[in-house]
Amino acid sequence: MTPENSRAYPDLSREQLVRMRRYGVRQSVTVGELIYQVGKPVTDLVLVDRGAIDIFSASTADSPEMFITRHTQGRFLGELSLLTGQYSYLIARVAVAGTIYRIPPAGFRTLMAEDGELSEILLEAFQARRELVKGVASHTMEILGIPSSSGSLALRAFAERFDLPHVWFDSGSVAGLALMRTNGVTRDQLPVVFVPGGALHRATPGRLAERLGLSYRPRDDSVDLVVVGAGPAGMAAAVYGASEGLKTVLLDTVSPGGQAAASSRIENYLGFPAGISGTDLTSRACVQALKFGARIYAPCRVVGLDIDQPLPFLRMEDGREFEAGAVILATGARYSTLPVPGWARFERAGIFFGATKLEATACAGRPVVVVGGANSAGQAAVFLASHNCRVDVVIRGPEVSAGMSNYLVERLLSHDRIRVLTSTEVTALDGGETLQEVTLTNSITGRSRRKEYGALFCFIGAAPATQWLTGIAVDSNGFILTDVNIDAEAFRAATSSGRVPLPFETSAPGVFAAGDARRGSMKRVAAAVGEGASAVSSVHQAIHART
Repeated sequence: MTPENSRAYPDLSREQLVRMRRYGVRQSVTVGELIYQVGKPVTDLVLVDRGAIDIFSASTADSPEMFITRHTQGRFLGELSLLTGQYSYLIARVAVAGTIYRIPPAGFRTLMAEDGELSEILLEAFQARRELVKGVASHTMEILGIPSSSGSLALRAFAERFDLPHVWFDSGSVAGLALMRTNGVTRDQLPVVFVPGGALHRATPGRLAERLGLSYRPRDDSVDLVVVGAGPAGMAAAVYGASEGLKTVLLDTVSPGGQAAASSRIENYLGFPAGISGTDLTSRACVQALKFGARIYAPCRVVGLDIDQPLPFLRMEDGREFEAGAVILATGARYSTLPVPGWARFERAGIFFGATKLEATACAGRPVVVVGGANSAGQAAVFLASHNCRVDVVIRGPEVSAGMSNYLVERLLSHDRIRVLTSTEVTALDGGETLQEVTLTNSITGRSRRKEYGALFCFIGAAPATQWLTGIAVDSNGFILTDVNIDAEAFRAATSSGRVPLPFETSAPGVFAAGDARRGSMKRVAAAVGEGASAVSSVHQAIHART
């Protein structure tokens, strides 16, 4: 067995087996019995006590079942789906009759909380198995679409951030055209996702999440904390809330990660001297939150917050409502756009607000333009240049150093595939289905120049995503006011205990704000993480004061 497989499929010691059995229920199994089925919820961790269980990938129209591994005595079944709630995309079938121990969700959570050694073994195995399965069973989900279309990129980003095994097919490639012909797919039906049980035409992340079991599913149990927004602040709040015993739900309109997930590399985040991509940071944070029992749902839009009830009451886009002991608003910010004709037409069809591997691969080897003078623009330019793109960095001001860290300025100015254009603005866009040409105008000379570009990456700031909130105090720009910035006397009168606002608490008792949506936030990943964690401390105090 290779070291990688030993991580994915460890053999538990006799003493570890005895400990794990305590959390489960013994059950006999017969040959051919299905333990996990494709498209069904994976609810139980399964420990093999006697006999053998084989794991297969699901069959598709053009691919039969594929054997992955055999679990025998001392081995356990399960992978990240046990944490995420995703429906199974693998088959677990009894090969040799025997006995198993089924560990239900409550027992699994207790095990993860009580036994540090077993928890570490399980978590490491789940992650290693997902990586292995992404290679051998990736065909269980196939995404077919146009590389630069907004729909295709949204689906691929959703799959990446949730670490879902999948294969991407460019509809213009030989393989993509063959897949379209075989399945009778027309261009107007793109993007299409092929999953066990059928194809999703004109697929969206929301419809895919529903098919995979990742969309919001209400439960009968109460919720102590709802975090709205899964950027760094929201992820941190979910990790700390769940780890400290709060029943925590994390909701996001798009997918976990927020703006940070669109960053190609964060080099000034504490503890990562070589830097870390936003996608990797998001993936690790998701697993960490899930490990402690947080429930993560996306895409899942919250459209209303009723603060006139004894407890905060949230209303979802689909009409469902539920109350929470406390709410942390970590909705972040929406990307700012340029007032250029045709802008909306090309958004995510050539205009992007993040430079990750997906976007870089789509325009590799082609000229691109990056708009903005802050660190995010500099990081994107360097990343795109590393994918053999010739990059023009367009800055409205006269100096590149005005809003960018020195180390990035030096990299931009010394890179042979990057050109910095100061005192320059985008004044026109042109193209067919996707962006093809951009007109740049020098604000000093007035000279305009029209040039072919494979994509435009926009990093010119953002506005707080708080338009949906009512009854919560915000400043003139829409940023949420908290603690020292709200009327303490009015707040005191609104609470039965007559207390003053806690740190990060909004004008509504029991509702807190953290991250980019909050007035006074620092707009840095590390600061957002700190705010999310600190807000949880205030949540505990608010719940205690109420009781």
